Amino acid sequence: MKILVDADACPVKKNIEYIASLYAIPVTMYIDSSHVLESEYSSVVIVDKGIDSVDLKILKDLEVNDIVVTQDFGLASLALSKGASVINQNGLVFNEFNIERLLFERHLSAESRRRGNRSKYISKRKNSDDEIFEKAFLDIVKKSL
Repeated sequence: MKILVDADACPVKKNIEYIASLYAIPVTMYIDSSHVLESEYSSVVIVDKGIDSVDLKILKDLEVNDIVVTQDFGLASLALSKGASVINQNGLVFNEFNIERLLFERHLSAESRRRGNRSKYISKRKNSDDEIFEKAFLDIVKKSL
């Protein structure tokens, strides 16, 4: 088992590394070449800039029972189909019961934006958001061991 992180815009990288280190689970952070990331714990994989380049590399490296951290619903769906556990930065655990609804809502939002409607305001991340993520992430780690 390993942890694969879509790290370009992931606000919980340190939280992931802390919990992974408690259980000696290897972590790989994936970024594209327009980002810079250094880590003492994680391996960092840098891929070329391009649409879905990070996602494709994660899927290539993914094995059954790995844990994927991503906010991308498309990547989450594909990772689930390959037997991974998947969670986003807010502690939402993706599964076969919620992924179709989430993909459909993403489609509806894209259609709305194409028609000129604006998205809702996204509030600033709080410490409580990190605590919610850590609890859900720890649960996934324990279940995967």
